[in-house]
Amino acid sequence: MGSPPDPAVEGLEVYCVGGAVRDARLGWPVYDHDWVVVGATPEEMRRRGFRPVGRDFPVFLHPESHEEYALARTERKAGHGYTGFEVHASPEVTLEEDLARRDLTLNAMAETPEGELIDPYGGLADLASRRLRHVSPAFVEDPLRVLRTARFLARYAGLGFTIAEETRALMAELAASGELTHLVAERVWTETEKALSEPWPEVYFQALDECGALAVLMPELVADREALDEALARLHRLPEEIDASATVRWRWARLVEHLDESARSALAERLRLPRAHVALARQAALTRALREEAEAQAPDGARVLAWLDAVDAWRRGERVAPLLSLVSLDAPALAEDLALAWRLAAQVLPRALVEEGFQGRALGDELARRRRAAIDAALQGD
Repeated sequence: MGSPPDPAVEGLEVYCVGGAVRDARLGWPVYDHDWVVVGATPEEMRRRGFRPVGRDFPVFLHPESHEEYALARTERKAGHGYTGFEVHASPEVTLEEDLARRDLTLNAMAETPEGELIDPYGGLADLASRRLRHVSPAFVEDPLRVLRTARFLARYAGLGFTIAEETRALMAELAASGELTHLVAERVWTETEKALSEPWPEVYFQALDECGALAVLMPELVADREALDEALARLHRLPEEIDASATVRWRWARLVEHLDESARSALAERLRLPRAHVALARQAALTRALREEAEAQAPDGARVLAWLDAVDAWRRGERVAPLLSLVSLDAPALAEDLALAWRLAAQVLPRALVEEGFQGRALGDELARRRRAAIDAALQGD
């Protein structure tokens, strides 16, 4: 894996840990490295030019590479939630003790700068057997580990990974204990957001559901099991027109588009979702409602105009194309009709009506009337 930069670490007992060690052995890309320093003090790290950045425990940034170097530490449960820990960092803490506090064995491996693997808890064997397994019974002390384990499964499920039965049992124990309710919304959303960017995001929600955590954290999703299954299947059915950077927002929108506005709002408020995610979920829900209504009866101009108004199409025209693409996934003929209606209606511009003498309320009424007429013409094939 290569030696860490010198001379800042010369003479220190340094190990690469965690994700870089794990992913290198899985053949996954390694973008950055985390390092553990054994036997050092914060004062020594600062003398070497490291910049302290850890708020709750001693973590430092290398003066040149800016990679993270943390002093070896242990943790003891002292309260609720993922923050309820007392951290002990000192030169006496060994590497094995530091690794023991980690969640899963595949995250509890270390490597020397020369590439020698240190694996006291069997992480390499679990990688080979494609198993996510907890390091110790202390797993139950941190409720965030339920979400992290589910997220790792969403990343590696396609490689054949499963969660060890004994680890599933601990996840269920945590879900039933009430500890999950002490997780702050930001951490729940951070893990969920990461999971939505993984190759198999549906697995994250399935794993949480199977251990009872989803009912605690996102009860709106488990109210209808059949609807949940359909929602998870939609996570891979996204509009073609979207940028890769919007994938997470669209996956969230597809997950919750079937919920009514009250349930979506409650979920968004509990998780403190970003406004962009809330807005897109609403647009997807409105579009779904239009499509479902069209399955029973072809929409008229008034209904399509109301939809365009609701998604703020006149000011945010870039929203329309991906929403039409969403419709086309299930109703391509309807999508074509709506696309034509949108093109014709968008050509009715307020400026032209002002030039004709319309003002104030009369301008708004005439604008709506002409847009409605354009939509009607498109839907009727005129």
